[in-house]
Amino acid sequence: MSSVRIEIQAPEDIISARQAAREIARKLGFKLADQTRLATAISELARNALQYAGGGTCSISDASDEGTMKVRVEVEDQGPGIADVEKAMTYGFTTGNGLGAGLPGSRSLVHEFQLTTSPGNTRVTVAMMRRRL
Repeated sequence: MSSVRIEIQAPEDIISARQAAREIARKLGFKLADQTRLATAISELARNALQYAGGGTCSISDASDEGTMKVRVEVEDQGPGIADVEKAMTYGFTTGNGLGAGLPGSRSLVHEFQLTTSPGNTRVTVAMMRRRL
């Protein structure tokens, strides 16, 4: 099982996280479209951690089992938390200058999406998976 942890402290760290996820997914046998969807979701989540919390971490791991290829990604920060998760998960809602597609867009790109938040800690865990042939 391979895994990597990337500190998200600057915009170039978002690129590193994207590349690491693509590489793990590629090695597992995910097709280019799935690699791209996963990388896009990570970009949004890591960008949120940087923009709203001043940084965080992105952990990417191979969570595959005998019958399923699975890449799990956890983006975590120690920022102020998300005051209204329901609003934040609505397309078009933003507290910044973005399009308001980050969280709901990320959720639509992956197979699993879990968000926990409180003041001082927000964690978004996503996964992309495919049945082994």
